[in-house]
Amino acid sequence: MESINVSELVERLGSDEDPVRKMAVFKLQTSIADPSFADVFILEGGLSKLRYLVLNTTGNTLAYSLTSFSRLLEVDKGWDCIDQDVVERMVELVVTHPLVNILRGAMSNLASIVSHPSAATDQLSQSDTFGFRALKPAIAIYPQFLERLVTRLSAADHALCGNALQLINSLMREAITNDTESDWPKLIRRLQDLGVIEAVYGLMQSTALQDLSQPLLEYQTLTKVLLRKWRDVPIILEKPEHRRALKSIHAASKTERPATPVDSGDEDPKKKPNPEKWRRLGFETENPALDFEETGYLGMIDLTEYVNKYHDTFQRQIAEQSSSSTAHKCPLARVSLAVTAILLETFEVDKADVDDAKFQLAYDSKQNFDKIFRPLLLQWSVLHNAGLQAFFRLWRTTDAETEDFFKIFDLVRILFESVAGTATRTKDLKDVQREIAEYELSKLRETQMQIMELTYEGNWRRQLSQIKDELSHEALQFVKEQRIRCLLAGAWFPINSKPDESSNGATSHTNTFRYAKLSHNRRYLHYSDFDMRGEADPSLEGLSEKIDLSAVTSVTSNVSASRGPSARSSVETLKTSQQRPATNTRISIHGHASGSGPNPTSQSDSRNGSRLGHTHQRKHSHQQKETTLLILHPQTQALASEWLDGLLMLLNQQPITNDTSKLINMIRDYGLKIRLLNVRFDEMGMNGPGEGPEMPSREGLDEDFYYDDFGG
Repeated sequence: MESINVSELVERLGSDEDPVRKMAVFKLQTSIADPSFADVFILEGGLSKLRYLVLNTTGNTLAYSLTSFSRLLEVDKGWDCIDQDVVERMVELVVTHPLVNILRGAMSNLASIVSHPSAATDQLSQSDTFGFRALKPAIAIYPQFLERLVTRLSAADHALCGNALQLINSLMREAITNDTESDWPKLIRRLQDLGVIEAVYGLMQSTALQDLSQPLLEYQTLTKVLLRKWRDVPIILEKPEHRRALKSIHAASKTERPATPVDSGDEDPKKKPNPEKWRRLGFETENPALDFEETGYLGMIDLTEYVNKYHDTFQRQIAEQSSSSTAHKCPLARVSLAVTAILLETFEVDKADVDDAKFQLAYDSKQNFDKIFRPLLLQWSVLHNAGLQAFFRLWRTTDAETEDFFKIFDLVRILFESVAGTATRTKDLKDVQREIAEYELSKLRETQMQIMELTYEGNWRRQLSQIKDELSHEALQFVKEQRIRCLLAGAWFPINSKPDESSNGATSHTNTFRYAKLSHNRRYLHYSDFDMRGEADPSLEGLSEKIDLSAVTSVTSNVSASRGPSARSSVETLKTSQQRPATNTRISIHGHASGSGPNPTSQSDSRNGSRLGHTHQRKHSHQQKETTLLILHPQTQALASEWLDGLLMLLNQQPITNDTSKLINMIRDYGLKIRLLNVRFDEMGMNGPGEGPEMPSREGLDEDFYYDDFGG
């Protein structure tokens, strides 16, 4: 600043020669951003000369003047010279001028003028010189202003796009936050009709995001604020606009009929009003305003747009519900409002604030772009329609009834969180629509249970741990009984034995079969060998051999044991493993032979089992001899798991096979899910800390009662 003589610079700004003024204002634009320089510049009378240049020059002189003026306003100086002439000049340039550097300067100045009330004094904020009100007279002269402004969003120059969007943001912010502005919805809808949403949506998904991150993120925040503002507008039937919207919804639900004297305009005085005029459309009562309490005017906008845009689908759905039974009717109006509420939650609309400066920090890192930018927010009406159709699809798929409404609501909420809530910045809208339309109910149920478990575990970690332990024990006892019942039912096992030489000298093996069955008192394992497998299973009396299970000391096998915690079980994995053939599978039962004497090497006969797989032994005396009592060869993996783990459980030992472990885990998990589904939120204390169930009143009761302890 010391190298510039401010007095001389101001004098040159007032020169009659354009080259002199151009050079002076060129130097000015690099120094005026210094507040101390700006103060001296204004004291020297430079402000009026700069204003003259903005109003009367062209070319580069005008471009430099606009830049200087913009930087002066940025340091909160020079507001005294802002009047309707200056505003009209800026609007004229935006509409008529082709040069990028002039357009950028004009838009930057208008953005500052429109935004000024947010930082100005109360006196200034009431003035028509600033804010959106300041632009109205100029826009009346140049009505194509907003259209040209939106068109600039598709310009090749990214800086120009940024300036245009910044001005649009300023207009939106001032209109939304100015409570005295009665027609702010007109401005918003005018911008939307001109295509601002589509233009910004394209910029958010483009590679230009790096250059436009700040204005784009501000537009995203303002969109949330706008949605919340519409939601907070209550529906008042006395308002003409609200009444017209409801009438249009009702009128759209009527199918065309041949004209009658009544239809042609005259009201039939004898015709009684429909007692279910609004409930027929899916409202809960005949006062539709009550249904909009949660979503406000935003819910009405979404429902009205759906009715108008998808008129044929709307009429078909109304007709379908009219022909359905009362219990199975899907209330269309409630569904539309529910989807609106889901979208508000999915995009976290309540977390946005028009004055929130957090976004100032977020856009610095390019790596955060996919996290902070959510272009799907701008496709609100498209997602609303997709959500409404998904709601109807799930309603039909589950054969839901009226009382199931909130269950379907929860599924659709999870659906949107899974698809729209996790969508990347560049994900195509058609892909999102297709995923919502084709998302399987089974996947939704699985996701629902996972979320429920995580939610409850966060609130009830200790209680859930106890429940899981209880369910694990119950599942183990259940599977133990099931495995032992398999032994009680009996099974056939093949035996490869005795080579047989045929007449031509070839050698083959004859297959014999062994049938084994547990006695009813579970104390003996009966078995016999047969030359062939009979059509009917033999009875216990037909089995000549038996083993006293009290004499069994160990069971060995080469059946694969489970290793570490098994993964989450499923019916499909169980079926797959059970259908696998168990080739060369062997189960050996070891124990004390009848009348055997002491033998210090009691473990010698179990050496084959130790080599083949896992040996599981009872504690027994080292003075008795152990021998192999029986060998079984299961033909399938399922049979091997049933008999090996069944025998181990009879010996009060833990099961070891993967199939049994998966079955236990599956039963435990299903038991946990059933218990979670039966837990109401009020039972979890989620209505508020320290709140318990309401105590029943004893009003009207006497003391004539008795108590009997049936538990003894």
